[in-house]
Amino acid sequence: KWADVVKTGKAKELPPYNPDWLYVRTASMVRKIYIRGGTGIGAFRKIYGSQHRRGTCTKKFAKASGKIARYICQQLEEMGLVEQDENGGRRITKEGQRELDTVAVQAATGEED
Repeated sequence: KWADVVKTGKAKELPPYNPDWLYVRTASMVRKIYIRGGTGIGAFRKIYGSQHRRGTCTKKFAKASGKIARYICQQLEEMGLVEQDENGGRRITKEGQRELDTVAVQAATGEED
């Protein structure tokens, strides 16, 4: 499977150890879109970027993979949780806001569905 072998950025040497890393990243991205709409792929590349270790040279910042951010945003659009904003980036839909509010209440009260 693609998600098992892909690195999350140029600065990373190995793929993530957690087998559920894609679900965790998706939850993080949808939360960031919920809190601050208009977030685009470039912003997510900066958010999830890290320091690139270059041996004896000094470290430099390297952006994260854009393919992962695009893939997650496309999947969220297919689910109807987010849509493209006319000013650029993505924003949460009414159905997405309702769904995320329901999940947040369930998590806060500790009930499972």
